[in-house]
Amino acid sequence: MQIGALTSLQAFEGISPADGLFAVIAMVLSYGVMSGVLRLALVRFGALSRRLQSQAAGMFAEVLGATRHFVLLLAALLIGLKMLDLGDKWDTAIVRGWTVLFCLQLALWVNRAVGVWSARRMQHRATVPDNPVIVTMTAWTVRVLAWAVLLLAMLANFGVNITAFVASLGIGGVAVALAVQNVLSDLFASLAIGLDKPFEVGDFIVFGDVSGTIERIGLKTTRIRSLSGEEIVCGNTELLKNTLHNYKRMSERRIVFTFSVTYHTVPDKIAKIPAMVRQVVQASGKTRFDRAHFKQFGASSLDFEVVYFVLSPDYNLYMDLQQDINLALMRAFLKEDIRFAIPASVQYFAQAPNPPEVASTTH
Repeated sequence: MQIGALTSLQAFEGISPADGLFAVIAMVLSYGVMSGVLRLALVRFGALSRRLQSQAAGMFAEVLGATRHFVLLLAALLIGLKMLDLGDKWDTAIVRGWTVLFCLQLALWVNRAVGVWSARRMQHRATVPDNPVIVTMTAWTVRVLAWAVLLLAMLANFGVNITAFVASLGIGGVAVALAVQNVLSDLFASLAIGLDKPFEVGDFIVFGDVSGTIERIGLKTTRIRSLSGEEIVCGNTELLKNTLHNYKRMSERRIVFTFSVTYHTVPDKIAKIPAMVRQVVQASGKTRFDRAHFKQFGASSLDFEVVYFVLSPDYNLYMDLQQDINLALMRAFLKEDIRFAIPASVQYFAQAPNPPEVASTTH
């Protein structure tokens, strides 16, 4: 179809004023009716959503709100043109115009639906919210596919050979993928994070010399708030190459600590120490005692090893409990006259023998 045939006014020369007026009236009435129905539907579904606390009704109202008035105006124009006898070429153009408007408005509805869905999925509720990486990538993929399919449908409607077009896009896609392979690597790494979930927002992780709390998981980078306060930005691919320690997922914390007593401590008192340690650890609360043993003979002390569990991953709670245990052990040992050892060494100095006397030789 030639564009000149559409842009010329020859098709309108045979239209009578009455037919033209009738077409204008039909266009105005069509726009008014469609706008009124849209407003009524938005009001009704909004009220229904508030009255029934229905998420589906609220989501439908938000999606319906993506209807654009310029689309309604163009639809009314097509209705008015259809009332006129403009010939076969204009009838074909009107049909194609309807296809373009339908595809455009459908894409807008899909785009709004995906936006509403992703926003609701990302909301912090009583339960754990969905992983932001999966939600973001799903929303992005659906949007791209929707716009691509509708664009190809419009091109096919205008007679464009979309087979060759899709083939050329495939070749161009390979070239683009080679050019941005680092970005794609981080993109797929973010997908792996979303599916495998080695960590989530709010988790405290340690890897290498980095330790901090996950603040945001993006499509290319992950942002970590370190203990010293600065924000650390790490590429997703580099992050997954490291061995991660996720401390937020601990249900309890295993603690191992040692202490030493002097060699002057008699064996009977040495034998009492494990029971004393057990009593102190169990009395501290929120702990589970594992063992306490006289481990070894040190260079200047008798060494003990103690293992217990803190029934919480909270590091501050662990330090408070360890402080209470240390103080309680000091009081118990003081009562039993058991002394903690300090590093010491004994040095023995031997007196050098006198040099032999040189016998005098008399001649």
